[in-house]
Amino acid sequence: MFSAVLVLGIFVGIRLNEPYKSSRSFFSFKTGQFNKINDVINYINNEYVDTVNQKSLIEKTISDMLHALDPHSAYIPADELQAMTEPLEGNFDGIGIEFHIQEDTIMVVSAVHGGPSEQLGIQSGDRIIKVEDSVVTGIGITNPQVMQLLRGPSGTKVNVTVYRKSTGKTIQFAITRGKIPIYSVDVAFMLTPETGYIKVGHFAEKTHDEYLKGFMKLKDEGMQNLVLDLRGNPGGYLKAAIQLADEFLPEKKLIVYTEGRSRPRESFYATQRGYFDEGAMVVLIDEGSASASEIVAGALQDWDRATILGRRSFGKGLVQEQSQFPDGSAIRLTIARYYTPTGRSIQKPYQGGYEQYSNELFERLKKGELLSSDSIRFDDSLHFVTPGGKLVYGGGGIMPDFFIPLDTSASSSFYSEVSSKGLISQFAYDYMDQNREYFRRFKTFEEYNQKFTINDEIFRKFLDYVQSNGVNKEEKGIKISGDQIRIQLKALLARQIWKNDGFFPVILTRDNTVKQALELIEKKQVAVKGN
Repeated sequence: MFSAVLVLGIFVGIRLNEPYKSSRSFFSFKTGQFNKINDVINYINNEYVDTVNQKSLIEKTISDMLHALDPHSAYIPADELQAMTEPLEGNFDGIGIEFHIQEDTIMVVSAVHGGPSEQLGIQSGDRIIKVEDSVVTGIGITNPQVMQLLRGPSGTKVNVTVYRKSTGKTIQFAITRGKIPIYSVDVAFMLTPETGYIKVGHFAEKTHDEYLKGFMKLKDEGMQNLVLDLRGNPGGYLKAAIQLADEFLPEKKLIVYTEGRSRPRESFYATQRGYFDEGAMVVLIDEGSASASEIVAGALQDWDRATILGRRSFGKGLVQEQSQFPDGSAIRLTIARYYTPTGRSIQKPYQGGYEQYSNELFERLKKGELLSSDSIRFDDSLHFVTPGGKLVYGGGGIMPDFFIPLDTSASSSFYSEVSSKGLISQFAYDYMDQNREYFRRFKTFEEYNQKFTINDEIFRKFLDYVQSNGVNKEEKGIKISGDQIRIQLKALLARQIWKNDGFFPVILTRDNTVKQALELIEKKQVAVKGN
């Protein structure tokens, strides 16, 4: 009896824990002739206990599969692809305004020069109160909702009603949407009578053309030295990076080469068209400079053509190729690595998985790397020597020739709170809106920059404003961060009139990295000609 009970118990236990129904098989295939992924998805779709969204299941499978390869191979759904490619293509379809949601109302900060809205007479300070027949004020509208309403294919029309505060009247506009440019070169202006500054925000289809336009303007103004700012530049098109590096290197100098398991080595060389292959040059980088930015910085460092200033760059040395599906979605697959002229791979390790890789910049901060170069360690086996005899390293970003620590001199809990709540920019928008007629007196940015300051009266209004928004006037924090906030307010006000041409000349006056670049140029401690 005991044996019979034991056997029965084992049998019941096995049946209760049986992981699959073995009486039939969904799969029918010949050995070695099957597609396991498709078979599993079809099996789930046909037999799963609940209804399955097959499209979602397939997309998640593809995404997870690519994600497991490396941190930069990715699946892009069709509804996200356009937004991701617009900055690289250099334009989008819309009405051409920069807007800000103020007190639950869409306020026009500025109309894009030459765009549909500017041509019809829409002005800074106009409030958009209706789009078509729908009221858009006082409904809790969000930035994505505004873009969805105002964007659309070129040639299509949208009816917009605005309230113009200066006249107290409402005006109706029938706007025909058009191509609105997205610029990748943020600004080009003279830091000193002899030194120009060009900031490249990302590398897109028209980056080279935009750079040349800015460069020629500065040459006409007497530029002899150049500060090229690639800080925070996440990269973009490989072609654009090669074109920009070509401007600074003599003919036949190697800029970069790529190589992958299925892709033979492809080398890219400088041509004879460079406009600035001689002259003092400094390139600024930081932990946000990645990919195409590192190609430019690495090439100029390897040929001793430019002095690299700042902090260690991100460390992305993988090349992605995009392939699009008929439904408008796409995959970006890593097909090669790129190497600098000395043979350096800049890609940082990613064997620890995506989470560890994505947290790497935070780990740099924890270890003190952003504050001191002493905490940075490179593998001695990955060292290379430039033609000029300089030691450089691979295996994790571009290490600058001169390290500039993260500036924390203006950091305080008060500054962190007002910044995170967006109160500095919000006050600047409000102050401009209330004093627009006053600011129109300044005919040029130069006049504004010389005559206008954030005086004590304006700063007190700012402090009252932040207090009314729940932030205490902490005296210690105000003393530490006050000058920085004043500069930011002045720069943000200038941006609303002169855009980046007004913002950057003001905000860079407190930039330690730019100050150091100018000092090195003045002392003639920077590269002037490559080897």
